[in-house]
Order: sequence, then C-alpha cells, then structure tokens
Amino acid sequence: MVLPPYASTGERIWHYTFRIICGLIFFFLMAPIVIVVPLSFNVEPYFSFTEGMLSFESDAFSTRWYADVLRNGMAAPDAIAGWWTDMWNNAQWVRAIKNSFIIGFFATILATALGTLAAIGLSRSEMPAKGAIMATLISPMIVPLVITASGLFYSFSQDLNPVNWFADEPIAPTWTLTRTYFGLILAHAVLGTPFVIITVTATLVGFDQSLVRAAQSMGASSARTFFKIQMPLILPGVISGALFAFITSFDEVVVVLQMADVEQRTIPRQMFSGIREQISPTILAVATILVLISIGLLTVLELLRRRSERLRGMSPS
Repeated sequence: MVLPPYASTGERIWHYTFRIICGLIFFFLMAPIVIVVPLSFNVEPYFSFTEGMLSFESDAFSTRWYADVLRNGMAAPDAIAGWWTDMWNNAQWVRAIKNSFIIGFFATILATALGTLAAIGLSRSEMPAKGAIMATLISPMIVPLVITASGLFYSFSQDLNPVNWFADEPIAPTWTLTRTYFGLILAHAVLGTPFVIITVTATLVGFDQSLVRAAQSMGASSARTFFKIQMPLILPGVISGALFAFITSFDEVVVVLQMADVEQRTIPRQMFSGIREQISPTILAVATILVLISIGLLTVLELLRRRSERLRGMSPS
C-alpha cells in the first residue's frame, strides 16, 4: 500500500508504525523456524549455536544429521551420495516416514470423499437443520484434541469379535481398532473431514446452482452432473481441503500417542520419543524437512486459491 501524496504527518507515522508492528509479529511467529533450520546443520551434537557457526566457519556446518535420518543412528558422512543405498537401515525413522505418508494418504482420501459429499449436501437449500449438522461435523476441530483423542480411543478399544448369540461366547479372537493402521486412518479421517467440509462449502458459496438444474433438464443423471458440472468448478476447493486434511494427519501426535503401537509410529510420534529418550540434532533435521513440506503444501494451496477465484470471476485472469 502506497501513501497518497496528500497524507498527513499523523497518517504517515501510523503507516510506518503499522508496518513495523506487522514485521515484529511476523518475526515473532517465524523465530522458532529461524532458529531450528540453522541448528539442523550444526556439526556438533548440540542444540545451541557454536562459536564456529556464529562466525560462519564452513567447518562448523554439516549435513550429517540429515544423513542420520536415513541411517542407523551412526555418524554419517557429509556427502549425500550414499543416502539411497543406506536409507532402509534406520528402521525407526524410515518406518515413521512410511507410516506418516501411508496413514496420511488413505486418511486424506477418506476425509476428502466424506467431506465433499457432506459439503454438497449442506449447500442444498432444502437441507433441514443445516446449522446443527454443520456444527456437529466440524466439532473435531473445535473440541480440544485430547478430548477427541480420548473419545476415539474409548470407541476404538471396544471388542469387535463376533459372538455366538446362543451360547453368549465369542467364536473368534477378540480384536480392536486400536494399535492398527486402519484405526489410525479412521481417526485421522475424523480429524481431517472438518477442514474439507469448510473449504468445499466456501467454494460452493459462489457456485451457480442453475448450472445443475440446466444439466438435469437436459437429461443428465445426478452422477454425470456432479462429475461434469460441479466437480470441475469446485475442484480447487476439494484439493485445498485434501491438502489441509493431509497436513492435519501428517502433523498429528495426540491421537497417535493414545492409539498407536510401535509399528504405527509416525514422524511426530518418533520426534516426541526422540526428545524424551535420546536428544539428538536428528530431530532438528526432521523438523526442517517438515517445515519445507509445509511450505510446499501452503504454496500449492495459495495457487489453488487464486485459480478458484479466477474460475468464479472474483479476480482478473
């Protein structure tokens, strides 16, 4: 924003003061990242800046902790060339990376499907009690996460074995959804669905329902109308909701703490264990990688938002 030439002295002072305040707030929010990223390149196994790092000596920086993520906890060389051959040696971190992507992928697919259908249903004018239904569906993102996690743990820990109703005895071994990949996928889908509902609902606000009625009047079925008319127009909102759902699953730790076993540990859970059991700058390297992934996903979200505005005619193409 450029000040007009006729701005008064007070307006100019407030203009630059406001910019300084915004800059200080931005620095306050970015300070943890600013500190973590350089420390992840520390050659020493410390969580503090060494004298060499403060004087910008080349010998004080190293990529050993990034290599350590993919190795078996041993001191790794600075070169990146041997990562691919040794990446499967570190069972803990590699398992956590695989679990995070697998659970996040399937939870995102499930949350996107359920959230999109719910948003389309709530966008219809004849839907009764839309406010109450919307409040119920987005409650997982409003209720404190520890309460939601405790409720999911209690629900998923119930026995799911078939019962012989005549003898009132189980005819199969007892099993629950806790400590299973399927249970974690369902739990993360519950947490990610509200984000999909909100983003798709916001996209549907500018959707012209007369297009649907026109397609149906020409004999198109409901499924064909959805995939040919609605879906292309709301696709940016659907993808944005899916990315939010994936970030929620990828970054979630409270539910995993209560429901996951050793085999289902995700990256945040492994970082939590590393901080408690063995403090190592490897955690800083993982945190930096997560920050880069988040920045990439947020960039995609911004591009999708701009594309959605162009499709709805809210911004110039």
